[in-house]
Amino acid sequence: MNYKLFGNTGLRVSELCLGTMTFGTEWGTGADRDTSKKIFDIYAEAGGNFLDTANFYTNGTSERFLGDFIKNDRDHFVLATKYSLHDREGDPNFTGNHRKNMVRSVNESLKRLQTDYIDILWLHMWDFTTSVEEVMRGLNNLVEQGKVLYIAISDTPAWIVAKANMIARQHGWVEFSGLQTEYSLVERTPERDLLPMADDFGLSVTTWSPLGAGMLTGKYLNSMDGRLSEKSAKMTDHNLEIAKTVKSVADEIGASPSQVALQWLRQQNKSIIPIVGARKVEQIEDNLGCLKINLSNDQMDKLHDSSKIDLGFPHEFLKKDATRSHLYGGTDSQIEW
Repeated sequence: MNYKLFGNTGLRVSELCLGTMTFGTEWGTGADRDTSKKIFDIYAEAGGNFLDTANFYTNGTSERFLGDFIKNDRDHFVLATKYSLHDREGDPNFTGNHRKNMVRSVNESLKRLQTDYIDILWLHMWDFTTSVEEVMRGLNNLVEQGKVLYIAISDTPAWIVAKANMIARQHGWVEFSGLQTEYSLVERTPERDLLPMADDFGLSVTTWSPLGAGMLTGKYLNSMDGRLSEKSAKMTDHNLEIAKTVKSVADEIGASPSQVALQWLRQQNKSIIPIVGARKVEQIEDNLGCLKINLSNDQMDKLHDSSKIDLGFPHEFLKKDATRSHLYGGTDSQIEW
């Protein structure tokens, strides 16, 4: 395992992040404690130090398991958790981005994780009811108190993230250093605005569902034996064709489809850190195998072409030859930038 700097900080995180939403059986699809520990050990023994959880995951069990697993070597690991989703059903202040829930949620997470600080705190989802100023001031205060070292944001429109970082910059507050978003060969819409914004701000991008909810593992090509149903939004003819292309590339190089899908992400941009999760030991072992392969330019092009999307306005408009001719007066090939 190699390491990357987290965003514009000096924090070193491993090139694959371990997602622990599957730690705990409360949701009916996760791993029990013994299996979770085996998955954690395999990842850690491979050199992984970057752990992703949330207050919400498996009703707090994910955090409790991680707290137990790392307590003997807490400072070795980069522990990332989240706030925003509810801890108590039906109570409006046990959910959301506002400062009261932020402080309450962080304090509860610290107890479950058996630690006195969180390396990276993610805002989990934007709630559209809390002002950007309130969020950024509250997060800055948590950093000043030493409860949180770095902040990051997940599942939020690009314009809000950009606004938040600029407000923080104006006030001398801590800025977001990371962005978390769904991104895979079957979900490339973040390429429209989220990824260019992250690149401009120097944010690390951790990608959830990098295997398209299992679509890119190839297991749905011949059967429906999996957690996706035929009615799932992911279960489309287009996505099945993408999965076939992934499998064909995997067969070419003697890798698994999962490894190819993960490596496509890793070769997209050095700022991208896939989140790998597992319910079974063999799944984490297979996922880690992506570190041993490399895709050729032709293979990357094949995967890109099979999954390409329309970037929409204004991106497609600005790429047109006529637009560029008007914009640069025929001199665009002469301008170095």
